Amino acid sequence: VQLQASGGGLVQAGGSMRLSCAASGSILRANTMGWYRQAPGKQRDMVSYITDAGFTHYADFVKGRFAISRDNAQNTVHLQMNSLKPDDTAIYYCYYNSPLQGLEKYWGQGTLVTVSS
Repeated sequence: VQLQASGGGLVQAGGSMRLSCAASGSILRANTMGWYRQAPGKQRDMVSYITDAGFTHYADFVKGRFAISRDNAQNTVHLQMNSLKPDDTAIYYCYYNSPLQGLEKYWGQGTLVTVSS
């Protein structure tokens, strides 16, 4: 499984940005895709995920501001980020896993999001 993330860059506080991630390879229908982020000097934290059935979950620190969606036909996941804050500055990593593949997470290369104040 390979994942290719796109989007990211520099945005002012209060602005919006959309990240996308396309999965390819041995993709199984039953899967979860989502995003983690890692700020400088901090651990990698879960941001949001979405299952193939459309169930979504968000970390408390992004609830009401971020929205995750997916296109199952394209094996793509999107993260719409609104009302961005400087604390959202981090490298964002997309991932894929499937219970039929042992729940091992496959990771994208990471994309940097910088929110200026």
